[in-house]
Amino acid sequence: MDITALLNTGRQRVDLALARVLDQASGPSTYLADAMRYSVMGGGKRLRPVLVYAAGQALGVDDELLDAPAAAVELIHAYSLVHDDLPSMDDDDLRRGRPTCHKAFDEATALLAGDALQTLAFEHLASLNHPAAARLVACLAKAAGRAGMAGGQAVDLASVGQQIGLERLIEMHAHKTGALIVASLEMPGLLCESSQGERVQALRAYGQAIGLAFQIQDDVLDIEGDTAVIGKTQGADLRLNKPTYPALLGLEGARQRACELVDEACHALAPLGDAAAPLNALARFMIERDH
Repeated sequence: MDITALLNTGRQRVDLALARVLDQASGPSTYLADAMRYSVMGGGKRLRPVLVYAAGQALGVDDELLDAPAAAVELIHAYSLVHDDLPSMDDDDLRRGRPTCHKAFDEATALLAGDALQTLAFEHLASLNHPAAARLVACLAKAAGRAGMAGGQAVDLASVGQQIGLERLIEMHAHKTGALIVASLEMPGLLCESSQGERVQALRAYGQAIGLAFQIQDDVLDIEGDTAVIGKTQGADLRLNKPTYPALLGLEGARQRACELVDEACHALAPLGDAAAPLNALARFMIERDH
């Protein structure tokens, strides 16, 4: 499986979908629209949309149906990055190799851009002409809100400078990082015309494992990565004294745990057979990436 081709194909497809969504969105402020586009179209791995496409293809869902959830999950991810970078949160100056939104525009506009991207994600998903549209909105909303990403971020902020155990760290990242990844794999299942319960459950278990593996690799890159490569300030978590997997397990222990999680993820995909090949490749990419 050519992981570069897989990522490029998914990235190109979702970028076209995102451009259409942003072009169709209307409003009185072109400055706000510019900030939204800056935050969404400035690059990025697009891992969550790629997971949407890979999971959908494994379940036999047409790519055209997958465009809406793929774009919506990336809009939610983009909004979360804009807000995470604000001075009241992580106070970062660099994102995807460029000034963060509040540096390129201003803090108030960045706050509004994040708000508008979040609501645009749900507006776009709700407009999908499919019986599962409401369930898609509910799935993504739960993953992004108090029971998911936002809840995990709240724990993250409260844990700065604190000593927390491994179990609490895992719980935090299962919400902050993992919930949106799991939703990326669950939404294609909602678009299936026939019941595929075992296969969807396999995707959910896969997502839970790779979500943690992804976060561990992020923690490792925060220590060993190059700012020019990772596109954000290397050592930011260390500077903020955030709890991380290397801090609790050591670098080698963290790497070993990430490898174990990837093995668990690939094993979980057994019910999907050969259709899971792209997902297996993506799992390996989670811990081999340098950005």
